[in-house]
Amino acid sequence: MTKGIQKENMEIATQLQYRFDVAGTGLTVLDRIYTDGDLADEALGGSCGNVLLSLAMLHRNVVPVITIGDDDEGRRLVAEFVEAGAIVDHIYRKAGVRSPIIAQDVDTASGVHGFRFVCPDTYESLPQYEPISESEAASALHILTQCSVFYADRLSSGIIHAMRAAKLSGAIVFFEPSDVDHDELFREALELTSILKYSVDRLGDRLAELEYDCIRIVTHGADGLEVHHDGSAVWCSAVSAPAILDTCGSGDMVSVGVIDWMLSSGVSAESLDVTYLLEGVLAGQRLAAENCAFAGARGLFKQCGPAYAREVLRECPDRYSAASK
Repeated sequence: MTKGIQKENMEIATQLQYRFDVAGTGLTVLDRIYTDGDLADEALGGSCGNVLLSLAMLHRNVVPVITIGDDDEGRRLVAEFVEAGAIVDHIYRKAGVRSPIIAQDVDTASGVHGFRFVCPDTYESLPQYEPISESEAASALHILTQCSVFYADRLSSGIIHAMRAAKLSGAIVFFEPSDVDHDELFREALELTSILKYSVDRLGDRLAELEYDCIRIVTHGADGLEVHHDGSAVWCSAVSAPAILDTCGSGDMVSVGVIDWMLSSGVSAESLDVTYLLEGVLAGQRLAAENCAFAGARGLFKQCGPAYAREVLRECPDRYSAASK
């Protein structure tokens, strides 16, 4: 069944002969979700995984370019992408490598979540994420040079190669780092980036003094976010959540909204503009707010379905304000 869906996904993309909507690489893991101390679910997770899978569920043409293990966890990750409609030809499954796993703790009373890299049952270290290599990036070149948006949330020499190939072919490069691990690679990445999105809590101090040519989306948790470009800043207050069960995945949902809006609007890397981008930002904020009412990074998709998520993204943004800060 899985192989049949996978073949159909690729055949459709080949027949259409157009730019793929989104290619991406970065943190894609199996999340083991512990709700109030008990193992409640296992599902594909990681920022890159959440963003790509959500966009595929919204019927975007998505190609993950990632490395995982040739194990049961890896097979599960591939199956989730296939079921969502993604093209999985460039998910590289390596023999002898264990697919990455993260333990996620959710306190449903407060909505607070945390992550562990040690199994809470055995206290053994969980397998870690491994980025794509330069050769793996090269083998996906025909995808990277035909995507409208390229998403990355981690860095390696292979990921820089992928970013450069996409950028030179006209893609919008959306970079969402969680840390600055390699200064030289990070500087190279910024030169290739169209949109840089990061949390002020994690990276605000380290990135505040840098000069940017790209648009920056700087998130401030439950307060909202700022959109910066050419010396100006626009503040977007957070959209009120109908209920707060789990805030995990809120930032990912904002990214989904922005990327989905860019694809719908047909905006190019050359025509990116803060004024127009705000509509996508607000759509992402609405999606993030709705997602908080459910457990898991994509709880809204799981409980209400992609069609409901699409309606949230389409809702008229007039009742939400985005005033210059």
